[in-house]
Amino acid sequence: MPSTDILIAFVVTTAVFAFIPGPAMLYVAARTLAANRRAGLMATLGIHVGCYVHVVAAAAGLSVLFHLVPTLYLAVKLAGAAYLIYLGVRMFRAARSAGEMHGALPAAKSAGRAFLESMLVEVLNPKTAIFFLAFLPQFIDVTAAFPVWLQFLILGTLVNAMFTVADVACVLAAGAITARLQRVSSLQRNLQRAGGAILVGLGLHVALQRT
Repeated sequence: MPSTDILIAFVVTTAVFAFIPGPAMLYVAARTLAANRRAGLMATLGIHVGCYVHVVAAAAGLSVLFHLVPTLYLAVKLAGAAYLIYLGVRMFRAARSAGEMHGALPAAKSAGRAFLESMLVEVLNPKTAIFFLAFLPQFIDVTAAFPVWLQFLILGTLVNAMFTVADVACVLAAGAITARLQRVSSLQRNLQRAGGAILVGLGLHVALQRT
């Protein structure tokens, strides 16, 4: 493994990246606003599990394909953007259906569904793969006793864990707000609309980004 000084720099740098508000925080906050804290936590877990696909890909050297085949990167990025927009539109429709039922709210989305959808969102996010490909090699020691692929797995797991801690903190904050506002059914529908708007906005942002 890298020296202690390098590991300290790694942890500090990762913490800075993790706690800067970004798309993942917006996503889990949107899921929390649209449903409840449990849905947000399951969405966070889904992102966490999905991220391991990119960790393993980086360790296996597969992430470099996104650099070598730009069309593949674009296709995955657009698929992820389309899925985010789909989820956002579905939240809008759920809120409208609740209004047509005169305040009766639809059944809460199962935790398993929130988990699976969020895992797919993360798997279809090629920027995570590019991040690992650009960030982790700076802290890899090719002369260490551990092979390079194992160092990728260990450091990638640490990065994933720290980002998950930041996302959980975001869910807890959003959940505290949501718990109070959801006591009024009309406000809950507005929260669903807000969550849907955030997801649609994230999807459009991802689709229109040049890189």
